[in-house]
Amino acid sequence: MAYLDNFKTNARHFILFVNISSLTGGVNGGVHCTDVTNASRTMLFNIHSLEWDKQLCEFFGIPMEILPNVRSSSEIYGLMKISHSVKAGALEGVPISGCLGDQSAALVGQMCFQIGQAKNTYGTGCFLLCNTGHKCVFSDHGLLTTVAYKLGRDKPVYYALEGSVAIAGAVIRWLRDNLGIIKTSEEIEKLAKEVGTSYGCYFVPAFSGLYAPYWEPSARGIICGLTQFTNKCHIAFAALEAVCFQTREILDAMNRDCGIPLSHLQVDGGMTSNKILMQLQADILYIPVVKPSMPETTALGAAMAAGAAEGVGVWSLEPEDLSAVTMERFEPQTNAEESEIRYSTWKKAVMKSMGWVTTQSPESGIP
Repeated sequence: MAYLDNFKTNARHFILFVNISSLTGGVNGGVHCTDVTNASRTMLFNIHSLEWDKQLCEFFGIPMEILPNVRSSSEIYGLMKISHSVKAGALEGVPISGCLGDQSAALVGQMCFQIGQAKNTYGTGCFLLCNTGHKCVFSDHGLLTTVAYKLGRDKPVYYALEGSVAIAGAVIRWLRDNLGIIKTSEEIEKLAKEVGTSYGCYFVPAFSGLYAPYWEPSARGIICGLTQFTNKCHIAFAALEAVCFQTREILDAMNRDCGIPLSHLQVDGGMTSNKILMQLQADILYIPVVKPSMPETTALGAAMAAGAAEGVGVWSLEPEDLSAVTMERFEPQTNAEESEIRYSTWKKAVMKSMGWVTTQSPESGIP
């Protein structure tokens, strides 16, 4: 805010919110712009008119002069301009022609161009996006409405519903660094495979509250259903199940909001190398889980947007021109009744995780 106060008092010296500018010369003539997907995440953007919202900017005290021009996700914004202190190299003068937020890029990289197609990225957290087409679908079940992409200056905008899970891969790191159950993240699959079940143990990793669809900051992590026979393998299995159950909760919310039951889920991210996790996900959703052979779908989506830009034209996004990507497919291997029983028990555990942080709890600073 000190920078903003300085902006108001001395208009000749001000900061700019940027992402394209730094690649095209920065303060030395850089293009001051961003795309609709990045703009939509600022809480300052009107996702209907695709313009900065004057009321929101005034509410948050953000001068509109510092905000970049908003353009599509796929067009030539400017040319690469290397700093004079660096040797020019081969990138000097190359068009900068693609700009997408990371989850939007993954959606494009997974080629989820049809209404109702969805992808889930498994990283530190999970991020599930469902393409809702040209229509903004506003959730009654705790999901966010966002811009999915706009692949060309004169192309229509597409929207998405998004659900986020705070703790996914982070729970594996917690088991490694905090409990010492494993020495490397890869060991989690080996432990889970040894037992093939959680033996009635449920793990809700609400370390900092719950995100979608609950948005419950008072929740905290719990492990319940323990018996004298529970061991570290069961806890490892329960941790993987927790990632899948949280994804199921978001997917159920999307199905209720969109009215379009998902036929399969496309997945990406570092955790998808864990085959036990992927099979569990198919069993808990009771639909196929489809993983592309190309793991870096976020980078692929950004490349597709850049290559498809008018004036570049090295990539066509027309359906008939899109090549099928080799996929690994995980089919449900459990029966629907068993899947529902496990899921309903998980939801009981989630309810028990809520309300732990209160005004009287130590976390509030009161001894």
